[in-house]
Amino acid sequence: MNPKTERTENDSKRSPASRRGALARLLSYMGKHRTVFLFVGILVSLSGLASLIGTYMIRPIVNAASAHEVHQVWILLALTAVIYLCGVLSAWGYTQLMAKGAQQVVREIRHDLFLKMEAMPLRVFDTTKHGDLMARFTSDVDQVSDALNNCFASVVQSFIQSFGTLVMLFILNWRLSLIVTVFYAILLAYILMASKKSRKYFNAQQKLIGVLNGFAQEAIQGMRVIQVFGHEPASLKKFQAVDKDLAQSSEKALSYSQTMVPMVVSLSYVNYAIVAAAGGYMVLKGMSDVGSLASYLVFVRQAAAPINQFVQQATMLLSALSGAQRIFDFMDIEPEVDEGKVTLAWGIQDENGNWTESYIPQNHWVWKHPRSNGEVEYVPLKGDVSLRHVDFGYVPEKKILDDVTLYAKPGQMIALVGSTGAGKTTITNLITRFYDVAAGSILYDGIDIRLISKADLRRSIAMVLQDTHLFTGTILDNIRYGKPSASDEEVIAAASLANADSFIRRLPEGYNTRITSDGASLSQGQRQLLSIARAAIADPPVLVLDEATSSIDTRTEKQIEKGMKRLMEGRTTFVIAHRLSTVRNADLIAVLDQGKIVEKGSHDELLAQNGFYARLYNGMFELS
Repeated sequence: MNPKTERTENDSKRSPASRRGALARLLSYMGKHRTVFLFVGILVSLSGLASLIGTYMIRPIVNAASAHEVHQVWILLALTAVIYLCGVLSAWGYTQLMAKGAQQVVREIRHDLFLKMEAMPLRVFDTTKHGDLMARFTSDVDQVSDALNNCFASVVQSFIQSFGTLVMLFILNWRLSLIVTVFYAILLAYILMASKKSRKYFNAQQKLIGVLNGFAQEAIQGMRVIQVFGHEPASLKKFQAVDKDLAQSSEKALSYSQTMVPMVVSLSYVNYAIVAAAGGYMVLKGMSDVGSLASYLVFVRQAAAPINQFVQQATMLLSALSGAQRIFDFMDIEPEVDEGKVTLAWGIQDENGNWTESYIPQNHWVWKHPRSNGEVEYVPLKGDVSLRHVDFGYVPEKKILDDVTLYAKPGQMIALVGSTGAGKTTITNLITRFYDVAAGSILYDGIDIRLISKADLRRSIAMVLQDTHLFTGTILDNIRYGKPSASDEEVIAAASLANADSFIRRLPEGYNTRITSDGASLSQGQRQLLSIARAAIADPPVLVLDEATSSIDTRTEKQIEKGMKRLMEGRTTFVIAHRLSTVRNADLIAVLDQGKIVEKGSHDELLAQNGFYARLYNGMFELS
C-alpha cells in the first residue's frame, strides 16, 4: 500500500461525534425546508398506517366469512379498498414532495460548497489534487442526493411500519409477540454490528474515490507527456495500486452491509415457522380465533419487510453519510482571512487639491482609509509598491524569501530574474495577498497591504500568468472577464492593444467564436494574447507579468512588444521573465538567488558589475 493510500485509510477512521455532526448538519439543511419534509412525514405516516390497518382488516373479514356474513364481508372489503387507496395516494404525494425537497437541499449544499471554495486560501488548491476537490461536487454530493431521494421516506416508513406492526402484534396476541420480540432484538443487534463494521470502510471508500479521481484527472491532463516518455506502464501500475485499495475498501464495506438482507430474510422465515406452529396450537386449544391468527401471520410475514427495506437502504445511507462528512470537512477549512478595512473608491479633488470620495464614476481612484479616530483619509491610487525586509515560507521550516527589500515607483517596470525556485513568483503571490508575509511588510501607496481589503487590492492589480486559463464562452466573454461592464468596443480596443485583434478576426466567428476545453482549439501563443488582452481591459495601475511571453515564439513576441509597451505605459509593472532579452529596458532588475536579492540595478549597470546577472545573460546570449 502506498503512503497516500495509507493516509487515506487513517483519515477514514472518523469518530462517532464526527458522524453525528455530519448528520446534524445535513438535518439542518433539511430543516430549512421543514414544511416540505413535514408534509412528507405526514404522508409517509398515512401510507404506513394504511398498510397496517389494511392488514389488520384481514381479521374481521376472515371472521365474518367464517360466520357466513356475506353482506358484512363486502362492506369490510370496500372499506379495506378505500384504506389502501388512501395509502396509494399518500405514497404518490410524498414521492413528489420528496423529489422537490431533496433537490432543494442538494442545490443549497452545492451552492454553499462552491461559496466556501471561493473563500478558500490559495494554499488549499496548491496542496490538494483537483480531482479530489471535484469528488466533493460529484460523487459525494451524488451520494447525499441519492440518499435523500431514496432513503429518507423509506426510513420513516420503515420505522412506522416496524413500530406499528409490533404494536398490532401485541394487540392481536401478546403471547406470540414475545417470540417475535426476541427475533426483533436479534435482528437489531446484528444490523448494528454489521453497520459499525461497514461504516469504517465506506468512509475509506469515499476518500479513495477522491484520490482515484485526482490521479485520473492528472493523467488525462498529462497524457501527452505520459505517451511521449513511454510512461504508460508505470502510470497504469500507480493507477492499479489506488484502484486495488478502493476495490478492497468497497469489498469490505459491502461484505458486511450485504449480509444484513440475507440474515433478515433467514431469521424472518425461522420466526414465521415458529409463530405459525405456536399460533396453530393456540387456535386448536381455543386460545385464539382463526381471523386473529390469519391477520397475525400476515403481520409477522410483513414484520421483516420494513426491516429488510431499511437494511437495503443502509448501504446508501452509510455511503451518503461518508460523503456528507467529506463535504462538511471541506466546508470547515478556515476561509481566507480578510481583515482589511481600506477600500477603493472613486476620487475627486477639491479646489485645494485634497482628495475626497465621489459617488459618480470618475477617472481616478483613491484608497478610502478609515483611521482610529473616526476620520477617513483618501489616498490617491498611484501604484507605488515597496517590499521591506520581507521573509516568507510556504511551510514554517523552509524559508523561500529572506530579507527581501524592493521599491517600485509608479510607472516603473521592475524585472525579477533568477533560476527556478529563487522566489520570483512568490513575490507576486505576496503582492496580491494570495499569501501573507511571515515578517516585514509590503506597502501599497504607503498603506500596509494587510490593511487593504483583498477584493479591492486585487481589483487594482492585473496578472498575466505563464499558465493561461480561458473559460468556456466566447472570446468577447473571456476578454471582458477583466472588466465585466466593458462594451464590445472596449474589448476590441484591448485586443488591439495586445495585438490579438488580427488573429481573432480571422477566426470563423471572430469575437463570437466559442472557446471550450480551456481554449484547446487555439495555439498557446493565441491563448496568451487573449490573457494579455484580458489584463489590458482591466486598466490597472499595477501589472504582474509572470513569464507572460514564455509560450510565445520569438516572432509573435516581437509583434506584441509595441502592444505590451503601451499596456505597461504609466503602470507599475512587475515582470518575471526567463528571456533576459525582454527585460533589458526595465527600470530596475532584481536578481534573486535562493530567496535573496543578490543584485539590483539596470541592465547596463548589472552587466558592468560582471556578477550573477552578467553570467545569466551571457549564458542566454550564447544559447541564442
